[in-house]
Amino acid sequence: MLGLRRDRLLTLLLLGALLSADLYFHLWPQVQRQLRSRERPRGCPCARRASLPAPDRAAAASDLHAAAHNFSRAGRGPEQDHSGRSGPGSKLQALFAHPLYNVPEEPPLLGPEDSLLASQEALRYYRRKVARWNSGQERSAGAESKPSAPISHRSVLLKTWLVPLWRHKIYKEQLNLTSLDAPLQLQLEASWVQFHLGINRHGLYPRSSPVISKLLHDMRHFPTISADYSQDEKALLGACDCTQIVKPSGVHLKLVLRFSDFGKAMFKPMRQQRDEETPVDFFYFIDFQRHNAEIAAFHLDRILDFRRVPPTVGRLVNVTKEILEVTKNEILQSVFFVSPASNVCFFAKCPYMCKTEYAVCGNPHLLEGSLSAFLPSLNLAPRLSVPNPWIRSYSLAGKEEWEVNPRYCDTVRQVYPYNSSNRLLNIIDMAVFDFLIGNMDRHHYEMFTKFGDDGFLIHLDNARGFGRHSHDEMSILSPLSQCCRIKKKTLLHLQLLAHADYRLSDMMRESLLEDQLTPILTEPHLLALDRRLQIILRTVEGCIEAHGEQSVVANGPAGQSAPDSGQANWTS
Repeated sequence: MLGLRRDRLLTLLLLGALLSADLYFHLWPQVQRQLRSRERPRGCPCARRASLPAPDRAAAASDLHAAAHNFSRAGRGPEQDHSGRSGPGSKLQALFAHPLYNVPEEPPLLGPEDSLLASQEALRYYRRKVARWNSGQERSAGAESKPSAPISHRSVLLKTWLVPLWRHKIYKEQLNLTSLDAPLQLQLEASWVQFHLGINRHGLYPRSSPVISKLLHDMRHFPTISADYSQDEKALLGACDCTQIVKPSGVHLKLVLRFSDFGKAMFKPMRQQRDEETPVDFFYFIDFQRHNAEIAAFHLDRILDFRRVPPTVGRLVNVTKEILEVTKNEILQSVFFVSPASNVCFFAKCPYMCKTEYAVCGNPHLLEGSLSAFLPSLNLAPRLSVPNPWIRSYSLAGKEEWEVNPRYCDTVRQVYPYNSSNRLLNIIDMAVFDFLIGNMDRHHYEMFTKFGDDGFLIHLDNARGFGRHSHDEMSILSPLSQCCRIKKKTLLHLQLLAHADYRLSDMMRESLLEDQLTPILTEPHLLALDRRLQIILRTVEGCIEAHGEQSVVANGPAGQSAPDSGQANWTS
């Protein structure tokens, strides 16, 4: 009889413990949410942000961040309208109205074969992607609600103690408390769809396309619905040994974010303050990845009229709500932690860094970074990844042939496709661009296979630019100084941007004001652009003095005669 009573007591105690756990983890969080929604203190910016719709919430976050960092708005210049275009009296508007920016493209676009994507095929592909996404969401919700796999409160309790940042998320998922979002619909007018359909053989977007301003706006404001590692990082995941750090660079971290309109962007978080320069003893391959360099590179590319950098914008991201709470990648979830300063941080599990001292942290949740629009899928638009002929040695010692052979360009000219297409001139365009931003890390370039050997080069991964404003790395200009060739269109744009009315630093200063993270570049970096532009023009002048304008300035087919590269190198 005593044993029976003892069993009843144990059963009652167990039921009481389960009821207490249920009250604590289930009912009490709901009561807290209800109380927070009713009681919003006037001085609490978090409550104010939560009550705003998504676009306004991002704007409010921007205001808070700007106040926290005391960003200077002096010299802001002319007002801009909501489309991002500068208003009356704008120097940038005058630049884009110049005849050089309004001449017809050559060769002219003739038909569908000049567009990267066949619109109907692309739309069918995107519809299938959206359908698979919705199907995956339904399967995920169904798995959460399976009654056949009961979850013990003890196991949930252990998980919540070990991972306090996402305990409520785990508990809600495993006890089927997660609500299913409405299925996504592919919107044909979505800015990312129109961006993809607008890519043609002349560039990633037409000069006067209103789509780009809308795309930048959407990437800045649309809420995220998923976050994940990029494909190249997934491929390397597990291939490195976190116990053996060969080169502790700890400077590379990027994520793929998907937005509520189903568009995707590459997110690179802030790793370095704007007024910091890359240490002089750093090798280029362990330099910091700078989010502001990605943003500035897009604006410079647009000003130069190359249009080869994907649209990029700055954004304040709430790492808890917009990354941790939307990712389904358990490895990514596992690298979040709270720092001693109570900031939410995360780091890369591998392949680039394996330690928490290489983490990036919010303040306490907000983290600024760059968002670069994704290009069309390789299934729709295959791309070639080609080693740069002027690739650098990625070792602590040693040099490549171009660094010791002044006649190296003669060798390049004899090799397909540099002997018969505009590829070499496009390489020189890329060198001019990299010299202006100070990027030494251009080991490969990519191009769409559809446009053949004369297709434009895509200027991806510019985050190692704008590292040192006090130093001009002349070796980046080697393709120009050794080959002594440049497109007439490129030269005319450079000469225009050296004119006082269209000074490059002024154009960049005004263009970068469009970004919500402004100032993107410090004043020394802007002035360095003018200095480097003059170096480029002097290099071209030296080539013309040695070989004549007709041989140096390419104004026709790529097969025109070119100067002797050894003599060109000596002259410049």
